[in-house]
Amino acid sequence: QVQLVESGGGLVQPGGSLRLSCTASGFAFSWYAMNWYRQAPGKERELVATITSGQSTNYADSVKGRFTISRDNAKKTMYLQMNSLKPEDTAVYYCNRSPKIPSWGKGTLVTVSS
Repeated sequence: QVQLVESGGGLVQPGGSLRLSCTASGFAFSWYAMNWYRQAPGKERELVATITSGQSTNYADSVKGRFTISRDNAKKTMYLQMNSLKPEDTAVYYCNRSPKIPSWGKGTLVTVSS
């Protein structure tokens, strides 16, 4: 069964850091580009960062220089290191591959607040 499970969210103060994890199962993880998305309250889901099977990365302008995406193919896990967090980073964070798996995971909530 193809599955993606996000974890690592929480409450953090502005300027703080968090590391999110996305653990995959049911498909050949190393073959696929993987993506982090987020959905803030009342907004549409947006693409945050991408890492290809060849380890190339790309970021949304809003997180460039603050977030780092990485992957460990042996563990079938992708990470998102988030530094210098801002209140506007508050959202539920999801992972998915390219092409997308139709059934999204539950996501992990990141709340940036003092």
